[in-house]
Amino acid sequence: MKKIICILYFIPQMLAAQNVNYDEARIPAYTLPDILTGIDNKKITSAAQWEANRPALVQLFAENVYGITPEIKSRVKYKIIETNNNALGGKAIRKQVLITFEDFPQLNGINLLLYIPKHIRKPSVFIGLNFEGNHSLGNDPDVLITQNWMVDFQKNPEHVFKNRATLASRGKAVVETWPAETIISKGFAMATAYYGDIEPDHAEGWKAGLRGCLNMTEETEWSAMGAWAWQLSRMLDYLETDNDVNSKKAIVIGHSRLGKAAFWAAAQDQRFAAFISNESGEGGAALKRRWYGETHEIINKNFPHWFAGKYKTYAGSIDALPFDQHQLFGLIAPRAVYVSSAEGDQWADPNGEFLALKNAEPVFALYGKNGLGVDAQPKVDIPVGSDIRYHYRSGKHHMTAYDWEQYLKFAAEVVNKRK
Repeated sequence: MKKIICILYFIPQMLAAQNVNYDEARIPAYTLPDILTGIDNKKITSAAQWEANRPALVQLFAENVYGITPEIKSRVKYKIIETNNNALGGKAIRKQVLITFEDFPQLNGINLLLYIPKHIRKPSVFIGLNFEGNHSLGNDPDVLITQNWMVDFQKNPEHVFKNRATLASRGKAVVETWPAETIISKGFAMATAYYGDIEPDHAEGWKAGLRGCLNMTEETEWSAMGAWAWQLSRMLDYLETDNDVNSKKAIVIGHSRLGKAAFWAAAQDQRFAAFISNESGEGGAALKRRWYGETHEIINKNFPHWFAGKYKTYAGSIDALPFDQHQLFGLIAPRAVYVSSAEGDQWADPNGEFLALKNAEPVFALYGKNGLGVDAQPKVDIPVGSDIRYHYRSGKHHMTAYDWEQYLKFAAEVVNKRK
């Protein structure tokens, strides 16, 4: 079997020899497509017109970037593996739910980990994927250890051996942080699952994942990013059946590549009440037309399975792409959005993330939603905005306690107060 070399998500140092720019003054001039011009080239002046434009714009992103999500008709079963009414020191209810698809017995299913605050009736819920398995997020000894193929992000055989998680990896996640006790203490539930449950994250992962079950090939119009977004919607399907949470106020969140997947899930699936991007960069929150940090060419070279085949054809001609990420943010409207960047993560083009959100403001305004309140990227550690928010954090490419402090405040002030 061919050895698969996995590239870490924090790869700027590895790519120093590539054509990477970190100088704003060197960015060539670019023109963004007018967000209030519809696919039919007619001007959009109302929310109703934007809604009419929505399906064609979603289709355009699908065809050119994330792949066309197929109609997947499979019988779904939800099995509650266990319920603990005294989890996290008695503060939470813990549920572990196995979501299986009877038509795809090759898949082990989605293992969903759900924590619910005990004394809050039907709380809002943060929903997102994780990088290193549910068991890696904390020291809860009864959380199941994933059996699926895993990227060895830490390059530590004690935690991941032959691309399988070990007992020693419990509570050892480094790629991101899901602070369950903090989330619970603020009155929110959290639902997460390992992203490799649906497709392993490597160039040939499609063979063992959902796309392989559908008899697709690596050249398919769909992508791994599309499959991970699909996984998030299936997790929301389950939450709609769980009377202990408010699925109408599900906040989809993701960091880095999983922020890209969460973005595409939120754009397609309007059941998500809000979207949070934590440093999702190229293919996520950042504008594509800016030559800064990770580019279209670099991401497709190093992660060819993440996006649809057609996306690769824009190498060297990204201006020919008929849209940019500000329009994907427009597809989230009128729902709430939070975008965060980090000073030590120039690879993700922080200013490009801010500008994408800023240039989506006209669509949110159609719905009477407030914008960021500033015209330029704010200084470090100064959150801005209202219905749509942004912060530029000190520190590196990670999901930190500071980030979660802002997200929980945003959820309480915006998401919880919406009808």
